[in-house]
Amino acid sequence: MALTLIDEERAIASGSMGEGAAMAMRIVAETARLMGAPRLLPIASAHIDGALYHGDSGTLFAEKLVEGGASVRVRATLNVGSIDLTGCSKNRLGNHERGMARRMMDAYRRLGCEPSWTCAPYQAGHRPAKGSDVAWGESNAVVFCNSVLGARTNRYGDFLDIACAIAGRAPDYGLHRAENRRARIVFDISGINHAFLASEVAWPILGNLYGRSVGDAVGVVAGAAVHPDEDMLKAFGAASASSGAVGLFHVAGVTPEAPDLATALHGCEPEAIIHVTRDMLEETRRRLSTVGDVSAIDAVAIGSPHLSIAEFDRLETLIAGRHLRVPLYACTGRHVLNVLEEGGRRRKLEDCGVIIVADTCVVVTPILPEKPGAVLMTNSGKFAHYAPGNTGYGVIYGSLAECMESAAAGRPVFMKAAA
Repeated sequence: MALTLIDEERAIASGSMGEGAAMAMRIVAETARLMGAPRLLPIASAHIDGALYHGDSGTLFAEKLVEGGASVRVRATLNVGSIDLTGCSKNRLGNHERGMARRMMDAYRRLGCEPSWTCAPYQAGHRPAKGSDVAWGESNAVVFCNSVLGARTNRYGDFLDIACAIAGRAPDYGLHRAENRRARIVFDISGINHAFLASEVAWPILGNLYGRSVGDAVGVVAGAAVHPDEDMLKAFGAASASSGAVGLFHVAGVTPEAPDLATALHGCEPEAIIHVTRDMLEETRRRLSTVGDVSAIDAVAIGSPHLSIAEFDRLETLIAGRHLRVPLYACTGRHVLNVLEEGGRRRKLEDCGVIIVADTCVVVTPILPEKPGAVLMTNSGKFAHYAPGNTGYGVIYGSLAECMESAAAGRPVFMKAAA
């Protein structure tokens, strides 16, 4: 199907709003042609993943847009960068890389993006309305936006995300279209223990299994004996988007496009039903750890996606003022950091041995100390997936309580599983 641009879009692509806007519109239009989209859609907002430094070309691209006079036409929040601008934590980037990363972050601010620097913008007040079209990057943000908020976005990659924000348009294809949001696979968890589903440890495990099972298909979780809260849904989506290519999931009776199973399926029969068993969950939990029996750990890392205030509340309760024997890296956004600082909570956490990381996280920039054979414990399905390759650390997966007790003991501590 041929792409048709309206007069305004053609004019912008020809330079009516400057070369930066023209370049952005041409990028969006060419992507639309490649994807077979018939038109471009106006978008309500964007979330930009492209401000994370991966090389000089990304910085030069952003600065080229600035030089061309570009600015975003819609609300555009920023995902994590490579530097903790708040000064809470330090990284091991070289001078050149640090300078280019800072230039990149500055360029995105000059384009008019909000310096939110969080992978969980939906916790920082960026919550587009159900049914609205947006252009979001960052896999966990995309899947939360689609699934929990009911807005519509594809998984927009680096640089296409900012191009959409500047153009104010996105290609009309994929998850922007209602027919592509129908669940085709049922992920049945009715046979799983209620106590396990009520625990926070369950949802990253379920998400990892779901992502590996469905790939990029749209599915619906059915038979949930508990109503997962937003942090549970956040953990499920992040794990599923890491282990698979999930952009949208439904939970029958929970998420906005799935008041019941039939609605999620658009009245059709499912193409497949996956009956989740305890054995499947136990095998998935084992997969999330890359090291076996060890007598010590070197660090604990939590907050991928970024920790919410509610998660910090639980962390403080679990620490109970104890001093940790190994550092616990707690990654979060500055919107949460501000709350912690106002109440004096940041200092108390740091006095116990917590290292708060804002604006970034330990998996996307070198914050963890270099140490051959080092072991990291985490409660994050996303950290568990990416940490071995990105940090060189072996990984042990556990609940938040297990992570906390392990940090206090300096060795892995596990509790009786509810599954």
